Amino acid sequence: MKITIKLLLAFAILGIALFLAYNKYKAYIDNPWTRDGQVRTQVIQVTPRINGMVVKIHVIDNQQVKIGDLLFEIDPSQYQVKLNQSNAKLKRTREAAKGTKIEFERVKNIYTKDKGAVSQKDLVRNETSYYKSLASIDSSKEAVKTATLNLSYTKVYAEVDGYVSNINFQIGSQATANKPILALVDENSYWVFGFFREDSIPEIEIGDEAKVTLMAYPDISLLGKVESIAWGIAHSDGNPGNNLLPSVQPVFQWIRLAQRIPVRIKLDKLPKEVKLRFGLTASVMILKSKSKIVEK
Repeated sequence: MKITIKLLLAFAILGIALFLAYNKYKAYIDNPWTRDGQVRTQVIQVTPRINGMVVKIHVIDNQQVKIGDLLFEIDPSQYQVKLNQSNAKLKRTREAAKGTKIEFERVKNIYTKDKGAVSQKDLVRNETSYYKSLASIDSSKEAVKTATLNLSYTKVYAEVDGYVSNINFQIGSQATANKPILALVDENSYWVFGFFREDSIPEIEIGDEAKVTLMAYPDISLLGKVESIAWGIAHSDGNPGNNLLPSVQPVFQWIRLAQRIPVRIKLDKLPKEVKLRFGLTASVMILKSKSKIVEK
């Protein structure tokens, strides 16, 4: 009797296992999927806008920062001097403009009372000098704005919430304008690229639900939706070769590898225990038939 019960229990367990295995198999057959997936996010290249020596670094490699946090500082001395010079020049041009205004108004009053006392040429010359002095004031004001901006650029702040990466400079290093000096990984723009075989693309539609499994978290399934499907990929054939003729690689007709098309997956809210990182390996399944998917 006991043996019969044990056999029935064993058959029941085997039956359940086969049922689950069959459903899992059906899920992979009925739904497009790929093991060739990768976590991506926006990576901001932090680039100084001015030249100068780095005098302070306020972060360390891989540190989490918030938008507006100070990252590093460039020596402000030369830019402070430039600002002081611009302010001094603005002051001089304003004082000079006062003199040209007084002279222009004096000549104009004389000309109004007695046109013969002042020539038309003198009146025009004084008027021109006055308007030139006003233009000099505007130019000096712009110079002050530029100097103020350049001085503000000596402090570089985080533009997004994220993680500082690849700090390869130190105090005393020379920062160069428009040359990236470190990377900032945006923590609020993660997505997953699933690289699907081209023969699977007709089955995928924007808005389809997707299940993502990361190699780093194999027991946790992440859900998301298809956000977009790439319209093209780079191809190695057709590049210029000798004499600028197309360089076409030979194709072995018995081996025709399907191209991989990127499908962008927007993830739903993540579990607290999942920490995404740029470049993590992912498996992606498009849930065309949810009833046939057996969750882990």
